[in-house]
Amino acid sequence: MNELIVDLRQHQLSTLDDFWDAVAEPCGLPDWFGRNLDAWWDTIENRAISEIIDRADVLVVRARPVGLFAPGNTDGERLARLFAESRHARLELAD
Repeated sequence: MNELIVDLRQHQLSTLDDFWDAVAEPCGLPDWFGRNLDAWWDTIENRAISEIIDRADVLVVRARPVGLFAPGNTDGERLARLFAESRHARLELAD
């Protein structure tokens, strides 16, 4: 299985904007990417937005369980649910 691993554990992720900034380059997101959860779903699940992501069977994003992904952060929980529902992407939270 071909995995694209994007390790964000060294990034300070407090907001969704921080997340979009961190994944834009390694995931090859185009300038017109919508920077919202619907656009992210289209990118990871429906494909045809990022050639880099499309080349991989699975996108693996690694992040720390703090800030955006801290328990109780609504935006982080919504984003994590999208990863959990995707067949082509997963979120790994660890220090």
